[in-house]
Amino acid sequence: MLYILHFLLAIVVIFSLALLFSHDRKKIRPRIILQLMVIEGALSYFLLHSSGGTILVSGISDFFETILRFAAQGTDFVFGDMANQGLAFVFLGVLCPIVFISALIGILQHWRILPLFIRVIGTALSKVNGMGKLESFNAVSTLIFGQSENFIAYKGILGDLSPRRMYTMAATAMSTVSLSIVGAYMTMIDARYVVAALILNMFSAFIVLSIINPLSNDEDQQPVALEKLHEEQTFFEMLGEYILAGFKVAMIITAMLIGFIALISAVNAICSSLFGYSFQQLLGYVFYPFAWLIGIPASDALHAGSIMATKLVSSEFVAMIDLKKIAADFTPRGLGILSVFLVSFSNFASIGIVAGTIKGLDEKQGNVVSRFGWKLVYGSTLVSLLSAAFAGLFL
Repeated sequence: MLYILHFLLAIVVIFSLALLFSHDRKKIRPRIILQLMVIEGALSYFLLHSSGGTILVSGISDFFETILRFAAQGTDFVFGDMANQGLAFVFLGVLCPIVFISALIGILQHWRILPLFIRVIGTALSKVNGMGKLESFNAVSTLIFGQSENFIAYKGILGDLSPRRMYTMAATAMSTVSLSIVGAYMTMIDARYVVAALILNMFSAFIVLSIINPLSNDEDQQPVALEKLHEEQTFFEMLGEYILAGFKVAMIITAMLIGFIALISAVNAICSSLFGYSFQQLLGYVFYPFAWLIGIPASDALHAGSIMATKLVSSEFVAMIDLKKIAADFTPRGLGILSVFLVSFSNFASIGIVAGTIKGLDEKQGNVVSRFGWKLVYGSTLVSLLSAAFAGLFL
């Protein structure tokens, strides 16, 4: 009963924060929001509390473990036995498998399995989320292709979208993660929380965006063109392109980790010398109320707040690496809720990634998204808080 009351308090606070920046409160449709909450609650129970959900998540986890073992064969061939010796774990064990997973995604796209999947699931979602097919397709394709590659699929219609619809599409991209790096996450946090977060974030995004950026029915009629999801290429053209794309993603993440971790270390040292507390410790106090709000026990909330802040100012990878170091100090409930919170792209670095990608496709719309910068991080962070609160209801 206490968990339910705590959850209701979290809902009130999160919805109130969303209402503060709502574009048009008169267009908010309570029935749609309640409908989505019921669905997300049912999914939370199934994924985190039921035997059927445990079996499903276990199966998905085993699948990705198998994928990672195959990926390790390629890594070991190039780098020898370094991975088995525990050397360069983050690069060899976490980032290099992205290359193989990206190749698999390319194969499924080339065979037109993924475009069909996006259409079927996207159409089904559009029946319940009140947001139209474009936003629903975007939510599914973002999950598969990632926040940057995804927008290439909509290149032909980006220039015709209103600023509000651009906000919805960009915020959705920052609220989820790409399947290509799910395996990497599973090497740092429990697989069941990764799988749960993938699904919960999608529905949390629909709920939060229905409050912050509600669309009227006439705005939901933009036709959807998915021809770019299956460009005509030979099999080996496609394979080479996706292998290189996966390697590019791995290198970008490597560069960001080096830069952000070094920067945070420097800022920590400066803050420690000036105030006696590191930068991350200070941020921990700022995020402590939010950690407690989503159900993380008070004994874990300070450390959790620090990691939540690290994700916001750097990336989810940096935060997961920090969490992996101190995971043994957390209660199972606190660890589970925090893990769900971490699985998304909601951080400041994502603003540049999303805006830069869109600007490369349509300069005007890229500038529109750039102007939404702070609001994008705000909305996507509320999405992560809402998903974590739902997880806390059943952990």
